[in-house]
Amino acid sequence: MMMRALNLIVTASLLAISITLSAADTAVATKAFAKVNPTEGQKVTGYVTFEALDKGVHIVADFKGLTPGLHGFHVHEKGDCSSHDGSSAGGHYNPSGKKHGGPDDLDRHAGDFGNVEADANGNAHYERTDLIIKLDGADSIIGKSIVIHADPDDLKSQPSGNSGARIGCGPIEAAK
Repeated sequence: MMMRALNLIVTASLLAISITLSAADTAVATKAFAKVNPTEGQKVTGYVTFEALDKGVHIVADFKGLTPGLHGFHVHEKGDCSSHDGSSAGGHYNPSGKKHGGPDDLDRHAGDFGNVEADANGNAHYERTDLIIKLDGADSIIGKSIVIHADPDDLKSQPSGNSGARIGCGPIEAAK
């Protein structure tokens, strides 16, 4: 009788642990971030935050060390910024197989954020709510990367807006 009671307690405990672990595995990320570091020979650094809202994901980005003017700003398909030129981040994140476009186009890569504009001191701020990117599910941007380019994104050239070299890169991580 004592042994049976002990077995029931152990079984119930294991079941509770299993349910807790399963719930943790399906937790939905509501916030994420990327710390952007320069590629070889560049000076850009920055920080990007993402917050899931009822409708869309709010993006706030701040960069310094840029040349004045417009710079392409995208999510790339891999969260790997280990290469000297940022090429390890892969191409634009495009889970739906769409054409490259501007951030307000509904028919665009998920990773098309357009441009950031650096002032005369090399600082840039970007803020918008995006209706396409996601922080959870199969098309989540978590585990991808943010890439800043040397040149402006023309918002139309295929496949990536003719925005030039990758001058900054940062993996996108779920905020804890």
